[in-house]
Amino acid sequence: MDPLTEKQIRASFVNSTKGEAARLRLPLDFAELPWTDLDFLGWVDPGAPLRAHLVVPGADEKPLGVSLRVPALGRTSAMKSSLCQVCLTAHASSGVSLFTAPLAGQRGRQGNTVGIYLCADLACPLYVRGRRQPQLRSGRQEESLTTEERVTRLRTNLDAFTAKVVDG
Repeated sequence: MDPLTEKQIRASFVNSTKGEAARLRLPLDFAELPWTDLDFLGWVDPGAPLRAHLVVPGADEKPLGVSLRVPALGRTSAMKSSLCQVCLTAHASSGVSLFTAPLAGQRGRQGNTVGIYLCADLACPLYVRGRRQPQLRSGRQEESLTTEERVTRLRTNLDAFTAKVVDG
């Protein structure tokens, strides 16, 4: 992913008002992000911990931003595991959360949403590339796919989710 400016990020959101986009806080480590290892930028808003944001490269080279709602913490089990629907990384159940996104446009303003189970830290690109390891009691399952194939799968899954947000 090419590095983005704060202005590009704020202008990219399709399911937020301009005011909401102006008020969001960027990741605390924004200046040190590993852009070459990112297929999308994802973070939980440091100023509003029940809000998260994804910014993906768009088909027309413009970034596409999606605001998400983070569920309040619930009970989780260290014995169970969950799977991220974007990168297919298995985590202890606390490592995956159901994020919901209001749909873009009028349908979103009416309260319609779409949900997806994602890595709770939104670090899918780092898990796919082996730069970060999930916390699992039984260890990580090895895949026969190459890193490039896993990255392609991640992008395909993420594109399908963002299409649901944009198109309803």
